[in-house]
Parts: sequence; structure tokens; C-alpha cells
Amino acid sequence: MVAIETQDSNYIFKIKGLHKIWALKSEIIVPKDNIVRAYQDQEELHKFCGFRVGTYVPFVIIAGTYFLKGKKNFWDMTREKNTIIVELKNQYYNKLYIEVENPENALSLLNQN
Repeated sequence: MVAIETQDSNYIFKIKGLHKIWALKSEIIVPKDNIVRAYQDQEELHKFCGFRVGTYVPFVIIAGTYFLKGKKNFWDMTREKNTIIVELKNQYYNKLYIEVENPENALSLLNQN
């Protein structure tokens, strides 16, 4: 699971608990201006993730950096219904697929720009 915090002109995506180990990362910092949009799309979550550096256990967890069609995406997901997709520009990752505690609040926060 990921907690989203704001600090100055950045969003800080903090990976919580054992997910840090599975994802091989503890946080991602993104300038607010580099968020294109945040949304939910169940169909997109069922597509091929790509090749990974991290953890993949079918129907249990997807976590880490995934490479697909020349782009890098970050995944940290165990429950699809709480997963949001954050599209980025000018960042190391193209998209973040992250499970959050309250998707509605997270989407509202990220889309307020």
C-alpha cells in the first residue's frame, strides 16, 4: 500500500510495510507539475505488466519496476479496487500503479492541479 503526502511543490508516494521489500523501493517523489492525471481503470490493470525488477505472485501481489514497450512503470498492488493509476511526465516512471487506502481521496488530491 502507498500513502500520498504533499511537501512544498512535490507529492511523496511512501510505500508502506513489507511492500518496501517487495517493490524494492521506499518512496517516490514527484513534482506536482509532473502529474498528468490520476484515474482508475480496471481493464488496464489486467494487461501485461511487462518485465520486472520486483515481485510478482499471480492473484496476490505485483510490486516493483516493470518495463514495457520502452517505458518504466511502478507497480504496488494487492487489491485492484483500491488501485489508482498516476500518469507522469518528465519522470523516471511513465505511470504509477499504486494501491491506496482511499482511492477517491487520492484521486481528488492528485487531480486538483
